[in-house]
Amino acid sequence: MEITFPLTAGLIAAMLHVVTGPDHLAAVTPFAIESKKKAWKIGLFWGIGHLVGMLSIGVLFAVFKNLIPVGRISHYSEQLVGLVLIGIGVWAFYKIFKVENVHKHLHVHSENAPVIHKHLHEHSHGQTHKHAHSKNLNQSNFASFSIGFLHGLAGIAHFLLFIPILGFNSRLDASLYIGGFGIGILVAMIAYAFVIGKIASVNKNGHNEVFFKGIRMAGGLFAIAIGIYWLLT
Repeated sequence: MEITFPLTAGLIAAMLHVVTGPDHLAAVTPFAIESKKKAWKIGLFWGIGHLVGMLSIGVLFAVFKNLIPVGRISHYSEQLVGLVLIGIGVWAFYKIFKVENVHKHLHVHSENAPVIHKHLHEHSHGQTHKHAHSKNLNQSNFASFSIGFLHGLAGIAHFLLFIPILGFNSRLDASLYIGGFGIGILVAMIAYAFVIGKIASVNKNGHNEVFFKGIRMAGGLFAIAIGIYWLLT
């Protein structure tokens, strides 16, 4: 019981940190919607980037606090996060309204009464399309990692999450708390991205284009709104 408490405390603190941060969710949502079934990777890369960013600012603060203006770095990182969130929102709207290369052709049904109607088809290029899709996914993963890293750099308040370490009696307990915190960050964001991607995938595969577009627009607006808030605060 004594051993598992620090680990559990770290897990809970990290999960609350992720889900109560609208900027975290806003950064991941548009990417998760576009990635659909691979959305969990977006959450994974954001979580890894966030942990690396937090570790980096922590090391800077601990080692170079008298030489490097860590507080200023954190402040500028917050402003940059705001700009990036707005950029993500704009990108989401671009993905919605971009001109797609489609063509129409007539199709005849001869069963019972003949019916002639039009089908919309996107041009497919086999392996080329597959490579393009993989490239886009890799770009989204890298973007998610980078944004998570910026989030980790932004805000000295992150150190408040590690105050409980001071109350532990051993290094083992402190290490368990930190380990639990890292796992919690990853689990929370992977779960969130997976759910958003699943919702998007179900609606896309169900040909519910109106609702799917509505989800994408909501994700973009969410990112823009939170980005503007970060810039103004």
